[in-house]
Amino acid sequence: MKTNFNEEPDIASTLGTDPFLGKKKGRKPWLVVAALVVVVVVIVIVVRKKSDSAEDVRYKTQEVRRGDITVIVTATGTLQPTNKVEVGSELSGIIKTVNADYNSKVKIGQILAKLDTSKLEAQVTQSKATLESAKAMVLQSRATVKETRSKLAQLQRVRELSNGRIPSQVEIDAAEAAFDRAIADVASNKALISQAQATLDANLTDLSKAVIRSPINGIVLTRGVEPGQTVAASFTTPVLFKLAEDLTKMELHVDVDEADVGKIQEGQLATFSVAAYPNRTFDARIIQARYGSTTTSGVVTYETVLKVDNPDLSLRPGMTATADIIVRKSENTLLIPSAALRFIPPKPGKEKPSTGLLGAILPHPPGADNQQSQDTSSKNGNQIWVLKDGKLSAVPITIGSASGSMTEVIAGDIQPGTAVVVDTVSSVK
Repeated sequence: MKTNFNEEPDIASTLGTDPFLGKKKGRKPWLVVAALVVVVVVIVIVVRKKSDSAEDVRYKTQEVRRGDITVIVTATGTLQPTNKVEVGSELSGIIKTVNADYNSKVKIGQILAKLDTSKLEAQVTQSKATLESAKAMVLQSRATVKETRSKLAQLQRVRELSNGRIPSQVEIDAAEAAFDRAIADVASNKALISQAQATLDANLTDLSKAVIRSPINGIVLTRGVEPGQTVAASFTTPVLFKLAEDLTKMELHVDVDEADVGKIQEGQLATFSVAAYPNRTFDARIIQARYGSTTTSGVVTYETVLKVDNPDLSLRPGMTATADIIVRKSENTLLIPSAALRFIPPKPGKEKPSTGLLGAILPHPPGADNQQSQDTSSKNGNQIWVLKDGKLSAVPITIGSASGSMTEVIAGDIQPGTAVVVDTVSSVK
């Protein structure tokens, strides 16, 4: 039997220790990865080119037309009576009777309530007595004047008959002083009369004020007092009633934003609605645009007053209303869609620069494709775009007022019926 010594390579191959076999097996995974990368690159390039060639940009257009345009400013506010009066009491006391209730119609001078007047009547009686006492003192002092005058005259007569021997000069001086004091007492007592009369008048005035009367013709909005309630008017005047003069004529106070206040003028017409009547609108007219501003949460507003007719009394004070103020109205004017002014033409098609294999795989940086469109838009100003032979063409215009989706054209080379571009529509073939 012969022994075959050439079987060693087979054994090494079986055991995996052949160095040549290891090099062959190590190259296969890298070849597979490289092949996959090439396939992915080819697929990406094909898809991108197919997408670029299949995309077709179309434009959405609307026609220019003639029509009416109304520019409005919207503001919110509350309804108030033209003249609202708060009726209070200058006196402290207990309410004896209340003669008016909510929604009561009152006239000037009508009694609304009465205070208990027992104390006031006593003060009036006391003042009258003081006045009568002052008058009596005046009569008494006048009698004293008459008496001292007569005595002084008698002494002077005796002195004259006695050739100045009697009475003495001291007696004459004392009589003259007594006469002067009597005259002074008359003047003092007259002053007491005036003082007593003033006190009486004040007490009578307080007594009259114990009866609360209506100062206007109107209606009672609120009543803040009940019979038996104590009214304290020491520091502030308590409000007993709130009256509205005439609810058939009311005012709407709205807050207009600072961006719109320049359009507001007296005499402009407006319409408004309230939540109580959602299907009804009311007419109003601006009577005052106030210069004083109010800042709320950083928002500056200006109060504007509108006159409102309320013949059926359906509107009530305090209602919240939303008003549409008509600041401008144009008839049969040239109108374009407002979207045409916002249209930005897409980037014109041109050959893209070669970016190599990496550029084909990776996306472009954000915003690179829109840079030219933004630059074009910033230079356009007030202009619109039309299609001529399927291509975009800019038309400069001068615009006026805008309302909703339409804008007024004051000047420009454009006619009714012209189709203007408002948007782009991309369709894939």
